[in-house]
Amino acid sequence: MSLPNSGLVSDRVFDDLLRRVLTGDVLAGERLPTQRQLAADQGVTLSSLREALKRLEQMGLLDVRHGDATYVRDWREHGTLDVLGHLLLGSGGLDADVLRDVLEARSLTLREIAGLAATRGDANDDRLLTRLADDVAAAQDMAQATAADYAFFAALAKASRNIVFVLLLNAIGDVYLPQAQAVPVAASHAELAPLYTQVAGAVAAGDPAAARRAAWDLAERQRLSVLELLG
Repeated sequence: MSLPNSGLVSDRVFDDLLRRVLTGDVLAGERLPTQRQLAADQGVTLSSLREALKRLEQMGLLDVRHGDATYVRDWREHGTLDVLGHLLLGSGGLDADVLRDVLEARSLTLREIAGLAATRGDANDDRLLTRLADDVAAAQDMAQATAADYAFFAALAKASRNIVFVLLLNAIGDVYLPQAQAVPVAASHAELAPLYTQVAGAVAAGDPAAARRAAWDLAERQRLSVLELLG
């Protein structure tokens, strides 16, 4: 008889405990049962439980102390960006309120990234952004446009020479790309393609104000399009 994969078992425990923390089934400040009791309740080994607890601790959701004491933390105060994907995909599907927040933050972030890229980017950045803008225009379907859209803004972040923005775009990609069909920011790529070219052109011209305006216009039109499509 084959034994269950320990990683899958840990994932199941992680998902269950994460859901309980995010939905308030267990409250901030609450002390969880001992690890042995939790493992018994979940029907798993201690090693699988501890793997799940470690992931939740790294996300800022648990305080695992020596002596087997584990406390729930307030995810709004201590949670990392890793929490976003789980919040976005609640038990009933996409959470509209979280999605609105993600798209709003995306617009604001891309605007500032574009401004910095116009100030700090070099000729290599300019060529790459121009090519990626062309890739958006040439995309044959939304899947191709989605990949080109994300590549364009990831390149823009690198051109900003700000590592925080680069990592933030990575985090947004981790949340967004697996759900691209459900959050179709590239659905109107043919219509919006000239705006990518405007952003690339403003960056190449070293005009931060124009770059910020173009990036904001593009991101906001994408945001409103997504919200309209999703009702």
